[in-house]
Amino acid sequence: MTNSDIIDQLELTAKLMELHDVDAFKIRAYSAAAFNLDKLKDRTIAELSLGELTAIQGVGKGVAAKIVEMVETGHVKELDELLAQTPTGVLEMFRIKGIGAKKIAVIWRELGIESLRDLELACETGQIAKLKGFGESTQQKILDSLAFLKEQVGKLRMDQAAALAQRVLTDLQQQFERVELAGEVRRHTETVGTLRLLVASDAPVRVQGTLNTLDFLSQDAPVSSPFVWRGKAYDAQVRVEIAAVPPLRFENELFLQTSAEAHLALTGTDGRTLLQVGRGEPVATEEEIYQKAGLPYVVPEMREGLGELAWADKHSADELVTWDDLKGILHNHSTYSDGTHTLEQMALYCRELGFGYLGMADHSQSATYASGLRPEQVLRQQAEIDQLNARFAAEGSTFRVLKGIESDILGDGALDYPDELLATFDYVVASVHSNLTMTEEKATARLLRAIENPYTTILGHPTGRLLLTRGGYPIDYKTIIDACAAHNVVIEINASPWRLDLDWRWIPYCLEKGVMLSINPDAHAREGYLDMHYGVAVARKGGLTKNRTFNALSLSEMEEFLKKKKGT
Repeated sequence: MTNSDIIDQLELTAKLMELHDVDAFKIRAYSAAAFNLDKLKDRTIAELSLGELTAIQGVGKGVAAKIVEMVETGHVKELDELLAQTPTGVLEMFRIKGIGAKKIAVIWRELGIESLRDLELACETGQIAKLKGFGESTQQKILDSLAFLKEQVGKLRMDQAAALAQRVLTDLQQQFERVELAGEVRRHTETVGTLRLLVASDAPVRVQGTLNTLDFLSQDAPVSSPFVWRGKAYDAQVRVEIAAVPPLRFENELFLQTSAEAHLALTGTDGRTLLQVGRGEPVATEEEIYQKAGLPYVVPEMREGLGELAWADKHSADELVTWDDLKGILHNHSTYSDGTHTLEQMALYCRELGFGYLGMADHSQSATYASGLRPEQVLRQQAEIDQLNARFAAEGSTFRVLKGIESDILGDGALDYPDELLATFDYVVASVHSNLTMTEEKATARLLRAIENPYTTILGHPTGRLLLTRGGYPIDYKTIIDACAAHNVVIEINASPWRLDLDWRWIPYCLEKGVMLSINPDAHAREGYLDMHYGVAVARKGGLTKNRTFNALSLSEMEEFLKKKKGT
């Protein structure tokens, strides 16, 4: 079991104990253990003995014994008993934002509600608002959250879909000579509802027969056809479509099955749509389809029908940002706040990956849930950065660590920390982490004040969204982007596959206004740096060019930018 598996089980146990009104002391014991184990650095919980576990602050003998039981058997009797007492629909209520175990218990026990559908009906009839401690506001939040969750059913995040698609692709390649990914995965959409693959074959019946012998696939026969197999793979909820395509027309179909309908509806110079051209005579490459239509080539990720031809008229595909264009990694967390690896470990791995600089931006003091840095900790970290940089220079390395902070944007839009401390940083990432339930007017005003702060360098994850989990707070995008342009503030494309925020659809407006964008991993561990691949994917999708990518600046260019920003 991984550390995350164990911590998730402990947190679930605490939630269910609270739901079932178990002794508060036991609830605190499980919660404290999960919190402290989550901060455990470079140790595998499953390998620790009972004595080693109890030596960890916040982990008592009782919980330590449960962890050992979990590792040895794969189960914990206490958790199994709690799960057995909890209807599946009640468990699903934990996915609803804005209500915790205590409110769920009230809904369940006082109204007898045991499913999300019944909960929705109770909200629509006003029953939830009448419960003590709820009211109209909580009822509406529940309705909004339920609506959001329904929209996400059957979808995967980009990283989940990519992993599943690669697994299916690899297994199918053992059976067929040519298999390619198409659809949403190839377009790099932030969430995916259907995995689409093409198999080159003139014998579709034989393809279907082979597919139905593979144990990792489960066909949905009523919606399948002789040419398209439909069903599921590896018990994942996302739909899978596998089409048999004649080899002679493979490139045509790869183009057609990759592009969004709106892209296929675009018209070429001879009046034909891209759909019509694609369905025409066979081509050897996708580029030929655009040539026949008299249109500039559009890379797969941009084929959405949202202004890509206008972009392609002014730019070429080789101007789009790539991983290799990135020169540094900004917005990262170390063990100073809630990261897994030390500052030194983060720096050394960043250098090992071939980058020229690392920007360390741990959480600020108001983020107590993430062990935000108190002023004295800031100074200690900055002293360590100075020591590391001196060491790198002595080794003849040009690699540098930049002094940053992810400063919380407080409720009134002010930045965490007084100005005299903010002035000690090379740069500041300003982000909202608290009080996320805001109107568009309030959220926009809150961000505007932070953008206007002269110490703000980068606006972090602008809407606070968590894909498939939480919609972002509403903002007036144009007003925010205009303000960033006016105050020379960079906007983050948070590359975490949980966020991918800024939404790629607003990248063209950023480019129009001259706002630079920074592809930041928000890494809480060394391996988190690799999330920038997802950030690059959505950046390219929105047409981000390397010359407008903040962390494509060289170290000397970055230092010059930051000096000018600070007026030094």
